[in-house]
Amino acid sequence: MEKDWDYIARLEKAIKQKYGDDAVQNPSKFWDEEKEKEYIEQLKELAKKQIDVDDRSEKIEIDGFLVNKKLVNKDNKNNCPICGTKVKLRDERIYLLRWQCCKTCYAQYVEFNWERWTEGWRPENVEKNT
Repeated sequence: MEKDWDYIARLEKAIKQKYGDDAVQNPSKFWDEEKEKEYIEQLKELAKKQIDVDDRSEKIEIDGFLVNKKLVNKDNKNNCPICGTKVKLRDERIYLLRWQCCKTCYAQYVEFNWERWTEGWRPENVEKNT
């Protein structure tokens, strides 16, 4: 098929009149090494952000259900590491922050053994209440 050069020239002229001189210029005319480096840096940044988003939206299987990994980590922060009980009340969270256990475990294991607890002792074979 032969190109109609007159049609191409008329089309280019109409585009130039409507959108200006830059619209009909070759884009590589405005590209240089500095812009290339900046573009590559932007691509690297975008790739890092995409990896972060993918990591945060990663799903894991729990009891046959796919759960967002971010939600599981957030949920575990409110569980007692000793007995596994979910800490819901604000005053119980104080125990979790200060003693790394719930109020019940504090009363059972820490209150009378706090020196031993602060040295790193933790009870073994405690039944988890999940």
